[in-house]
Amino acid sequence: MVNRSFEKSAILRNLGLLAFLAAAITLSLARISSHAAPDMSSDAALVDGYRHVEVASVSDATEKLTGQRTYLSHRMKPIFPTKFAGLALTVRLKKEENQDPKALDGMLAAIDQGGPNSVYVMVVDDGADIAGMGGLMGTAMQARNFSGAVIDGGVRDVAYLTKIGFPVYALGPVPSTSVGHYRFAGANLAVSCDGVTVNAGDIVAADADGVVIVPRAKAADVLATAQEMDFKEHSMYAYIEKLKSIEEAVKKFGRL
Repeated sequence: MVNRSFEKSAILRNLGLLAFLAAAITLSLARISSHAAPDMSSDAALVDGYRHVEVASVSDATEKLTGQRTYLSHRMKPIFPTKFAGLALTVRLKKEENQDPKALDGMLAAIDQGGPNSVYVMVVDDGADIAGMGGLMGTAMQARNFSGAVIDGGVRDVAYLTKIGFPVYALGPVPSTSVGHYRFAGANLAVSCDGVTVNAGDIVAADADGVVIVPRAKAADVLATAQEMDFKEHSMYAYIEKLKSIEEAVKKFGRL
């Protein structure tokens, strides 16, 4: 005769074991999910995300969420076709004739304090015909794994910068120097670069369409919106080709 008390006890033990295994599996899946999902609060994850979206979408997303224009004008051009993203390291030079050999020391120190994912954003006051940087500074930035540089001023040693593959946006190539004509006016401070305010740590994204600045506080939201815009736009290409109608595509996807 079967001992019903023993049988009931065995069933309860098995149910308990199954419950324990289910809880363990759920916890493991949660841990896997949390490791797989990128932490958009981290600078590295944000920068990597911005490297994979189009600057036009970033510009649209920023304007949609902030109501402000944060893209640089057509005057800011790359020395060669490029795409990069990173965190702004800002520097300003003020116009001042001088014989001080240390007048630009702070500019050099700022470079040596930057590192991976930094974007050197320099404003040279009234500097369209003054080279804010050249081959030596570009080599230092390259060695420290900067993402690139944006110069509201000129750039020189373009052939060498192109040779080493260091990306620079600037107002244009000029052979001049800032030595003896400018003084370092500060680093990691708010600057007006081509009319757009840039703070240290803001996201700087650049590609063939130009350069856009994203305020750090809005960076995660802007990235998510830009990714959505990219997805819609890329989906529209085939739809337009199939229907031969941009009106129908815009009506379906709500993106232009």
